[in-house]
Amino acid sequence: MKPRPPQRPAHHHANPLAEESLAKALLLAASIIGEVRAGTTLTQALADFNASRSASAAQRGAVHDFCYGTLRDFGRGGFLLSRLMDRPPPEPIEDLLLVALHRLERRPEDAHTIVDQTVEAAGQLLRGNFRALTNGVLRNYLRRSEELLRAAALEPQAHHRHPSWWVDAVRAAYPQQWESVLAAGNMHPPMALRPNRRRTDAASLQQSLREAGIDTRRQPNDALLLAQPVPVTRLPGFEAGLMSVQDVAAQWVPELLDLAPGQRVLDACAAPGGKTAHILEHSDVTLTAIELDPQRARRIDENLERLGLQASLRIADCRQLDDWWDGQPFDRILADVPCSASGVVRRHPDIKWLRRADDIARFAQQQSGILDRLWHTLKPDGKMLYVTCSVFPEENALQIRHFLQRQPDARQLPLAAWPSGQCLPCAEHDGFYYALLAKRA
Repeated sequence: MKPRPPQRPAHHHANPLAEESLAKALLLAASIIGEVRAGTTLTQALADFNASRSASAAQRGAVHDFCYGTLRDFGRGGFLLSRLMDRPPPEPIEDLLLVALHRLERRPEDAHTIVDQTVEAAGQLLRGNFRALTNGVLRNYLRRSEELLRAAALEPQAHHRHPSWWVDAVRAAYPQQWESVLAAGNMHPPMALRPNRRRTDAASLQQSLREAGIDTRRQPNDALLLAQPVPVTRLPGFEAGLMSVQDVAAQWVPELLDLAPGQRVLDACAAPGGKTAHILEHSDVTLTAIELDPQRARRIDENLERLGLQASLRIADCRQLDDWWDGQPFDRILADVPCSASGVVRRHPDIKWLRRADDIARFAQQQSGILDRLWHTLKPDGKMLYVTCSVFPEENALQIRHFLQRQPDARQLPLAAWPSGQCLPCAEHDGFYYALLAKRA
């Protein structure tokens, strides 16, 4: 994805589209894709869309679905367009065509309607005969789809739907599993729940969900994996704080941290607060949560309030110890550090296309700085759990190897749940990395 300056598509004042039409949803989705290509995160672009429009639930759902699907398939869509056009069209039309190509491949039985409604949407953009151009490109795709899709299967970025540099990095790191890791990045993400042990337990929550018609499978760490994702409004007791939505692999933190009542615990990069809350649900500890971004810190407060939990929340850079640390060492530290998020790209498909290869080294440098600074705040015999949602070794096993070389009083402890520390993404959970570090007395 080539960065481009932020801009809103220029709308041509044609006859307005019906609010609930497919054409309207395609147009809205294309506008959001344009914002993402200009550098806005998909999360932020969709939040702005939800806040600024009085869209129906059905239309909002369609727009969200179109955006996620188009960005998961972005490398493929760009390849197809390059074969269908001698030169790129104006950016708003290109964004609309990318959305339409995604829908045509996913819903070929609806090809006539998709083409017709995309042409209607194109009539709202810019000035000029872009309806004819749009119609011609999409009908050409339909005539040549078998040929084009065969060609896409031979081009790594189009076939795996990840940037070429990403494909190469994953293949080098996981020679036996690279294709399954990339395939997992293109899946629809699973939905899992974390029972709030202060208010219920896994068996009771599973029963109440079953009575509400929601099937789940209980996991070894008491996470409840839903057979099908559902809106949180359908979850009985969600607003009352009986549960939280959290990936299965993210729910190992309290067990891996080896928590005990009365400990002083630090969550150093805490937003949005899921792991903070899980620690407090699990054990009677005194917890300090650090978050640099004030807006993200509000999410921590909101989560803790819904769940009936309390922590000491500080807005600070966890590396600047003088700004927040009182000098009293911690028994346990959770360092869930900023990372490439390469293990959760199916939830944030824009990440694949907004990241650059040199971002990984930048994240690794930031992570090493956080580890070294936080190590000073840990008690002798204390434990630090290092966590990323990445699959790249530079942020994970190599990061810990370098840390152990820099810190002679540190040792890595074995983890029964994840012997290598690396949890690769699959149909049931996202990709995470865990390393438990102990400070020698």
